[in-house]
Amino acid sequence: MNTQADGQRAFAGAPVHEQVYQRFRDMLLFGELEPGQPVTIQGLVDLLGAGMTPVREALRRLTAEGALEAQGNRRIVVPQLSQSDVLELTQARIALEVPLVGTACTKATPKAIAHLQAIDERLDTAIQRGDIRQYLVENHAFHAALYDLADAAIFKALIDSLWLRFGPSLRMVCGQVGTRNVPDQHKVLLEALASGQQEVAMQAIREDVEQGMALISAAIEKA
Repeated sequence: MNTQADGQRAFAGAPVHEQVYQRFRDMLLFGELEPGQPVTIQGLVDLLGAGMTPVREALRRLTAEGALEAQGNRRIVVPQLSQSDVLELTQARIALEVPLVGTACTKATPKAIAHLQAIDERLDTAIQRGDIRQYLVENHAFHAALYDLADAAIFKALIDSLWLRFGPSLRMVCGQVGTRNVPDQHKVLLEALASGQQEVAMQAIREDVEQGMALISAAIEKA
């Protein structure tokens, strides 16, 4: 099963401007654009094979969401996180994702857990292959499916905006340490969901967030 292809099919029937936005968003979310990299309308038109109007709209939306940074002379770049940014993002993720997992644990069905296990298996395959992009795709898919269980749309939207901000930096981490050395607590989470251990699940996601963001902090230090 190909998560990337599934995602493309999911918005293939959407209006052109929405398709362009989603494709550009995925490029940021999965680290295809590096922190500090400038982006231009013409460059995106060429890259995405889209018209200037939907590209301009995508730039506007993603800048408003904090995924891009507008500088002087109409220059737009992928933001470079500072250590204080990482600290804020870590605190915000913990505040949102930990209670969301607590709620998800009370609503997890065997079918939902099996779905998460299937994603995690694809994630393991990506790790073994050293496929960074697919690792990022599957890791995001796992977390998104987990949070969807809580059925809390406002929390989920806030979390999505946070992930957009650190996606490019997470790609940088994988490039430095490799996919095999990026820690995750997914197996612990799955066991906790299956046994209804809410506190264990919440602690697992807290550690998952803290460890991942600590690696981003270390990568920034080396850059």
